[in-house]
Amino acid sequence: MAFTPVGREIDRIDGRRKVTGAAEYSGDHPAPDLAHAYLITSTVGRGRIRAMDTAAALAAPGVLDVYSPFHPLRQYVLPGLGESYAPLQDVDVRFHGQIIAMVVAESFEQARDAAAMVTTTYDAEPPRTSLDDEPGTLPDAPAGRRPARSTTLADGVASIDAALAASDVVVQADFHQDSQHHVAMEPHTTLARWQDGILTVHSGTQVPLFAVMLIAARLGIATDRVRVMSRYVGGGFGSRVLSWYDTSLAASAAEVLDRPVRLVLTREQVFQVIGRRGRINQTVRLGARRDGVLTAVSHVTDAEMPAVGGWQMTAAESSTALAYRTPNLHVEDRQVTLDMSPTWAMRAPDEAPGSFALETAMDELAVATGVDPVELRLRNYTTVVPGTDRPWTSKHLDECYRVGARRFGWSARSATPRSRVDGDWLVGMGMASAVYPTDRQPATVRVRLRADNTAVVSTATVDPGTGAATMVSTVGAHALGIPMRRIELEYGDSTLPQGGSSVGSGATASTAPAVQAAARAAVDELKRIAVTSPGSPWHGADPAALTYEHGRLRSADRAMTFGQLLTAAGVPAAGGEGTQQPGDEATRYAVHSFGAHFCEVRVHRFTGEPRVSRFTTVVDAGRVVNAKAARSQLVGGVIMGIGHALLEHDPVEPATGRLAAGNLADYMVPVNADIPDIDVHWLDRPDPVLSELGVKGLGEIGTVASAAAVGNAVFNATGRRVRDLPITLDKLLRED
Repeated sequence: MAFTPVGREIDRIDGRRKVTGAAEYSGDHPAPDLAHAYLITSTVGRGRIRAMDTAAALAAPGVLDVYSPFHPLRQYVLPGLGESYAPLQDVDVRFHGQIIAMVVAESFEQARDAAAMVTTTYDAEPPRTSLDDEPGTLPDAPAGRRPARSTTLADGVASIDAALAASDVVVQADFHQDSQHHVAMEPHTTLARWQDGILTVHSGTQVPLFAVMLIAARLGIATDRVRVMSRYVGGGFGSRVLSWYDTSLAASAAEVLDRPVRLVLTREQVFQVIGRRGRINQTVRLGARRDGVLTAVSHVTDAEMPAVGGWQMTAAESSTALAYRTPNLHVEDRQVTLDMSPTWAMRAPDEAPGSFALETAMDELAVATGVDPVELRLRNYTTVVPGTDRPWTSKHLDECYRVGARRFGWSARSATPRSRVDGDWLVGMGMASAVYPTDRQPATVRVRLRADNTAVVSTATVDPGTGAATMVSTVGAHALGIPMRRIELEYGDSTLPQGGSSVGSGATASTAPAVQAAARAAVDELKRIAVTSPGSPWHGADPAALTYEHGRLRSADRAMTFGQLLTAAGVPAAGGEGTQQPGDEATRYAVHSFGAHFCEVRVHRFTGEPRVSRFTTVVDAGRVVNAKAARSQLVGGVIMGIGHALLEHDPVEPATGRLAAGNLADYMVPVNADIPDIDVHWLDRPDPVLSELGVKGLGEIGTVASAAAVGNAVFNATGRRVRDLPITLDKLLRED
C-alpha cells in the first residue's frame, strides 16, 4: 500500500465536537416529559433500616414518587457479575453509602430537595472494616490464569522459606495502600426511556454487551428489549466496565412512571456507589546471589473483598509471576471480607499495586547488592513466563531499558542517596519495569462500500476518551486504501456488531483485525457484484481476475472506483462483516506489553515536599495505530501513576465504614502544576503472532510501575523508603 494513515499523527475524529461542546454525553440528550431522579444513600456501615419517613418528601413540590425498601422498584441480581445484592429489595444495610431510596420529581432540584426531607432510622451494627482481619484464599482462578496460590521450586528445595534462607542476600518489605477512585470527568449518568416495550438507555459504558446483559437481568427482561447508546463517554478507567444499579433503578422508574427518567449521580455518590480500587497489603521477599541474580521470589497479598462483591485483586499473580527469571517462585493472593462498598477494576487493576511492591523491592535489592537498578533487571531478564516454558508473542523489554536510560540520562545518576542537591532541593532518580497483558476479545465489525465512494464502518465499540473511534476509522481507511475523510463511523450503540470492548488494553488488538476482515468481506462482495451484475463491465468475468487496491477494482484492461462500479451495477452498497476470534495464542504464548519508566524527583530538604521534575517512559506495545493517541494514552497513564505515588488515597473511618475522602475536595488527583513534561517513546515493533497489523495494548502500561519509579527516585533523593502510599511530605519528615 503506497499510503496508510496507520502510525501517523491523526487528529481525533470526535475532537472538534468535544472541544466546541457539540458532543452529546449521556446527560445532554433531551427527552419529552422528562423526570429527574435523585439517590438517597445510607449513613451507617452495617445494620437494618427500622423505619423511613417519606411523607414530607412525597408532599414536596414536583415529587412524583419516593422508592424505598417499603415501596420498592423491583430489581434482580445477576450472579457472578457485579454486586451480589439488589438495592431497595430489603432493609439490610451492607455498607456506608448503599442506595436505600430514590426520589423522582419534575426537576433535578425538586428531587434533590425532597431527598433531604427523608429521614431514616437504623438498627446499626459495627461494620467489619479492618484489612488486618483474618484473610482467606481467593477461589480458583479462571481457566488460563494461575491459581491464587502457586509455588514453583527448584529440585531439592523444600520450600520458598528454605530457598530464601539459602540466598546470599534477602530483601523483605511490607506495603500498604488505601482505596483509590477512577474520578472520570463525566459523572455517572442515565437517561432511560421506554417505547413499545423497548428500553433505550443513554449511559456511559466501556462494554455495551455487559451493560445490556446487566440491565436486562436486573429488570428481569430479555436482552433484545434493551438498547444502550454510549457514543460520547467522559472517561472510564474501569469504572464503566459494569453498569451499576443506578442505571437499572432509573430504567425501572421510567417504566413505572411511563415517562423518561434521568439520574445524574453527584460526585459524592459516584465515590459511594460506583466500584473503586480496594485497599491492599503486600509482602514481598526477594532472595538473590551477591551479584543480584534472583534465587527466590515470594509475593503475598491481602486484598479487600467487600461482602457485596467486587474485583478479586490478584496483585501478586499479576506482577511477580510475570516479571523476572527465578528458580523459586511463590505467589499468593488472599482476600479479607469486609462491610465496604464494592471494589472494581481501576486502570491496571492488579498490576499497578502489585508492580509498586515488586519494583520497589527490586530497587531495595539493587541497594543491598550494589548493582545498578537497570543492570539488575537485565541480569534477571526472562524470555519465558517464570515457572513455565511459555514464551511471549514478542518481548523487547531489554531494548526499552537501554533506550529509556539513554533518553533519560540515567548514566548521570548517583547511587548514593542525598548526594545530588540543588539549593534547598534534594534530587534523585529512580526506575521501574512495567508488564501488562493484552486482552484480546472476540469482535465483529461491519463495512459497507457506498456508491458515493465512501465507506461506513460499524461497531458497538465505545470510545471513553482513549481514541478508539479514531482507531477504527484509521484501520478502516488503511484496510480499504481510501482517505479517512471518506470513512463514516457508526459506533457506541449496542445494536451494532459487537466490536472489542474498551477494557483491558484490548480494544485495538481486538477490533483492528475485525475491521480488516470486514473490509476483505466487503471487497469480496464487491467482486461478486462486478461479475454478476448485468450493468457491470466485468459481468460474466472470473472474479479471480479482479484485484482491489486504493478504492479501485482492477483487471488487466480497466479500473473503476467502487462507487463507479456500484453506480453502474445499480447497487447502493456492497458490504460484509468480519470477526476476530482469539486463537490458541493465549495457551501457547503469553501476550503482554512492556515498558521501562525513568523518573527524577526533587524533595525539599526542609518541608519534605516531593515534586516530579522529569519522567521518561519507553514501551514495547507492538505496532502503534495513531501516534498522537498513543502519546496521549501513555502520558495519561504515567500521570495516574504519579497520582498513585504522591496523592491518591481514600482512608476508611474504622468505626463507621465511611470513606473519609469521598469527594473532590479531599481526594487529591494530579493537576497541571503537579506534572512536568513527560517524554514517552515506543519501539513500534509489530507483534508477528497476534495479527496482520501486529498491534498490542498500551492504554494501561503507562500506569503499571510508574508509581514505583517515583518512589525509587524519592529514596535516591532522600534515603527514606516509603512503602505506605501515597508518599506525602509528613512521611518524609517523620522521625523513625
